[in-house]
Amino acid sequence: MNRITARVKRYTRRKRSVRKSIFGAPSKPRLTVTRTGKNTYAQLIDDTSGCTLCSASTIEKEGKIEAGSNCAAAKSIGIRLAEKAKTVGIETVVFDRNGYRFHGRIKALAEGAREGGLKF
Repeated sequence: MNRITARVKRYTRRKRSVRKSIFGAPSKPRLTVTRTGKNTYAQLIDDTSGCTLCSASTIEKEGKIEAGSNCAAAKSIGIRLAEKAKTVGIETVVFDRNGYRFHGRIKALAEGAREGGLKF
């Protein structure tokens, strides 16, 4: 097994263990985070109906962020997602770090969402 497949296996194992205990209800949806090399994505998901309530990312048409892979961009995504959640009527969420370690961009996005008014 090479380094890349070992890294992917560790990531999927972490993702499964985190996701096992988290469930998003309509009153308290799941805030899931995805990051790539260039961009960061966040969305609020209702797991009972399986639909996305609102989302924010660095590649949205309004407010596109050029450097989408840094902590400042992630923080602004968190703030933007919190604003969208308030318009939908959501105040509390369950944070799903999606197998990523809670540091860097993931931590910055969570701090931005908390600054925007989301509780978790």
